[in-house]
Formats: sequence, C-alpha cells, structure tokens
Amino acid sequence: MYEQLLQPITLILLAIICILAVLLLRLSKQLKQQQQKEQITRQAHKVEINESKLKQVDEADKRFLSKADEALRLTQTFQKFVPKQFVDHFAKHGSDSLELGRADEDEVAILFCDIRGFTGLSEQMTPQELMKFLNSYFLRMNDPIHQNGGFIDKFIGDAIMALFDHPNGNNSDKAIDSLKAAVDLRLALNVYNQHRKNSGYPPVNIGVGIHFGPVIIGTVGSDDRMDTTVIGDSVNIAYRLEALAPKFGADIIVSSQLLEAAGMTEHFSYRKLDWVRVKGRRKPVEVYEIIDHFPAEVQKQKLATCELVEKGIQHRINQNWPDALACFQQALVISPEDTLIIHHMEQCHRVQTAQIPEDWDGALSL
Repeated sequence: MYEQLLQPITLILLAIICILAVLLLRLSKQLKQQQQKEQITRQAHKVEINESKLKQVDEADKRFLSKADEALRLTQTFQKFVPKQFVDHFAKHGSDSLELGRADEDEVAILFCDIRGFTGLSEQMTPQELMKFLNSYFLRMNDPIHQNGGFIDKFIGDAIMALFDHPNGNNSDKAIDSLKAAVDLRLALNVYNQHRKNSGYPPVNIGVGIHFGPVIIGTVGSDDRMDTTVIGDSVNIAYRLEALAPKFGADIIVSSQLLEAAGMTEHFSYRKLDWVRVKGRRKPVEVYEIIDHFPAEVQKQKLATCELVEKGIQHRINQNWPDALACFQQALVISPEDTLIIHHMEQCHRVQTAQIPEDWDGALSL
C-alpha cells in the first residue's frame, strides 16, 4: 500500500522536473537570441561608425585632392608667365623663393629670333588676324626651343628671346643646344610655310642670332608688380647679331664665343661672315653663319669660298684694299649670287674712300 502511495508523487515530481526543464530550455534560448540581437546591434553600430569615419576620410581626401589639383593648376599657370628654369636657377644658388631684387650670375647661350618684314606684314592684317597669326607662329617656334633644352624668357612683339642653360651640363652642352634649336627653328619654319601656302597665305622668314656669355638673372619691379629678367652685355650682343642677319643675307648668325663654347664642333657647318662692332659695344665681335639647314648643294657652294672670304677680310683689316678686292672677286666668280661676297666688296669700296682713324682695327660698324 505504501508503494501505491509513492507512485503518484513520483510521477508528479517527474512532471514538474520536465516542466522546469522545458522552461529552462526556453529561457536559455531566449537569452541566446537576446545576446545575438545585442551582438548584431553592436556590429551594426560599429558599421555605422566605420561608415561615418570612412565618409569623413573620403571628404578629407576629396578636399586634399581638390587643393592639390588647384595647386597644380596654379603652378602650371605660373610657369606660363615665369619659366620654371628661373626658379631652378635661384634654388641652385640657395634661394627657394622668387623675391624682388634677387640676382644671380650664370653663363648661358642667348638666342634671339624675329620675323623679317613684320611691320609690312602686320599692316595687311586686322588686329584679330594679327594676334591669331602671332599665336600660330609662336606655337610652332616654341617646340624646337624646348625640345633642345632651352626656355623662352619673353616675347617682344614678334621676337623671341630664349636661354639655354642645360642643367647639370657644361658650357659646351649649352652652346650645342642653342645651335640645334636654331637649325630646328628653320626646319619648323619650312613646315609652317607649307601650311600657310596650302591656306593661301604668303610665306614668312625669320632671322636668328645667338651669343654665349655671362648674364645676370634676376627679378625687377615693385612690391605689387614683379618680373623676371636677364640683363648684361651678352644679351645685347645676341640681340644685335640677330639684327645683322638681313645685312649679310644670313638666316642664323652666331658669335665666335658661341662656337668656342661649343668646341668648334664638327657636327655643324658654318662660315665666317665678318669682324664687326655692334651697336652699344666697343669691342668687335667675330661673327659666323650656320648653314646646316640648307640643302647639301647650297652648303657646298657657301663653303667653297670660305678661304677666299677670310683672306679678303684679313687684307681689309690690314688696309690692303687691292688684295682684299682681288680675293672677293675670285670668290664672286665661284659663287656669283652670294650676297656675302657682294657685301664685302661694297664695304671695301666704302671704307677705302673714307677717312680711317689711326686706331682702326678693321672692324666694321653695322
């Protein structure tokens, strides 16, 4: 009977235990689900924070990139007005800023180039046509200079002033760069004239003068308006040489100093023009004509009279007029249409009838 009483109690206890177990399982499951929800919430919050940070980083990057692009554009614009080589010159001499009154001395090759008969040509154009023509011309003349290590210092009307400093190079490199640029300028002009011919426009011609020597590179102006400049006797000589080109009927005129700096290189063909005293300078300059841009036959003809011309110049310097004229006459027989020979004969006739000072050195003032 006692066993019968115990049996229902056992069953009840077992039932209670089962119920409690079920409740515990459910509670455990709910707790686990709650923890998973909280973990998901935390992860989502972290993602939101990371996304916010990324957005902030992206916005900062965009601002930095925008500022960098703006600085690059300003630098590129600045270099259109002040060549980078000017700043490099100052940096080479210990200055990292382009300040007013800065001046450094250096040896460079100076090239001047301008259009022959520009005044008459410009009178036939409207202002808009003239500006369009100049920009078209400058665009084509720019490349031969930059491709040969030079840079344009300034445009003066229709003229171009360029410098050749060959960074980390020697004087020979600078001089040779300028000679290559001069020849390439003539070749570029031939292409340009072909385009003008195809468009029904007349051809243009240019003269080039190059000298090598010391210059002062610096900044001039005032507090609110400053400009870079290159001054010195060497600049004046290069400018005057270019002006002599039409007098000798030459395309490219260079000084003996330039050829000496270049090492009298065999890579270029040249002939002596004269011994002249340019305006603004007492000491004479020996000038030569570069002829590499001419066809081989023309070069050969020009070189054929070199020895006779040089002998004639020396006789003129010594005031030996008959021998000088005899040399030029022989040269004229070899090359009847050579304007250089005609020039020397005219100068001989002019000088021998003029009153010559006692200290005359034989140089012509042109």
